[in-house]
Amino acid sequence: MIPPIANQFVAGETPEGAVSRARQIAGRGLNPMVNRLGSHEDEWAAVETSAGEYRRLVDLFGEASFDAAVTIKPTQVGLEFGEDAFRETVDRIVDRASDRGVFVWFDMEEHGAVDATLDAYETLARKHGGGVGVCLQADLKRTRRDAERLADVPGKIRYVKGGAYDRPDGVAFERGARIDRAYRDLLADAFDRGDDGIAVTTHDPRMIEYARTLSDRHGADYEVQMLMGVRENAQRALADEVPVWQYVPYGPRWKRWVMNRTKNDVRFAARAVAGAVAGR
Repeated sequence: MIPPIANQFVAGETPEGAVSRARQIAGRGLNPMVNRLGSHEDEWAAVETSAGEYRRLVDLFGEASFDAAVTIKPTQVGLEFGEDAFRETVDRIVDRASDRGVFVWFDMEEHGAVDATLDAYETLARKHGGGVGVCLQADLKRTRRDAERLADVPGKIRYVKGGAYDRPDGVAFERGARIDRAYRDLLADAFDRGDDGIAVTTHDPRMIEYARTLSDRHGADYEVQMLMGVRENAQRALADEVPVWQYVPYGPRWKRWVMNRTKNDVRFAARAVAGAVAGR
C-alpha cells in the first residue's frame, strides 16, 4: 500500500488505479498523462509487462469520458534490446492508441537515446497524422537543431529544461542560467515558427509567464505540463487560461520515484510533508 505522503505524487500501482486517479484529476479541470514507472528494462518479460500495461491504459482511456494520454520511456519498452525491438513494441502501442483516439508521448532519456526516440516519433507522427508527441531537453546542445528538424512533423513537442542524467563533457549546458537561456530560445523559436502543439513543461513561473507573453505576441496556442502533486493550486489556476496536463506516474516502482524527487528537490519534500500535516 502506498503511504499518504507518496500517494500525493504516485497514482497507485496498477493501470486501473492510475485510471481512477486520472478521473479525479480530470474532475479538477486538469488533463492526466499517465506513465508507468520504470526504465532500462533488460529482461524481455519486463518489456512485455510494460507494453501490455500501456495497451491496457490505452483501452481504458479510449472508453473514458475524459481526455487522457500515456507517456512512455523508450528504454522501458524495448530500446535496451535495440531499435528494431523498440520500434516493433512501440508501434503496437501507438497503432492501438490511434485507433482509440488516445495521445501518446515519448519521454526523453539519456543523450544516447535521443536519435532512436526522435526517429520513432517522426515516423509514427507522420504515419498517423499526429497523435504522438516527444520531449526535447533544453540543456542538450543539439536540441535547437532537433527542434528545427521536427518543425514540420504533425505532432507535439514537450519542452523541458533537462533530464536528471549524467552528460559527457561538451554534450550539455551545465550552468542554470545558460540552461534557462536555452529554454527561452527554444520557446521563442517554436512560437516564431508558428509550431502547433507547444507544450511548456516546467514549474518555473518565469518560464510560464514568458510563454504567455510569446503566445500573446504571436496569437499561438500552447499548453502547460507539470507533475502531479507539485504546485497543484498553480496548476488549477493556470487551467482557467490554458490547457494544463499533469504527469501522473504509477506502478510498483513508486518508492524510487518518490526518493529521487525528494533528493533532487528539497521543496518537493517540504510540500509533501506540509500536505500530509494539513490533511490530518
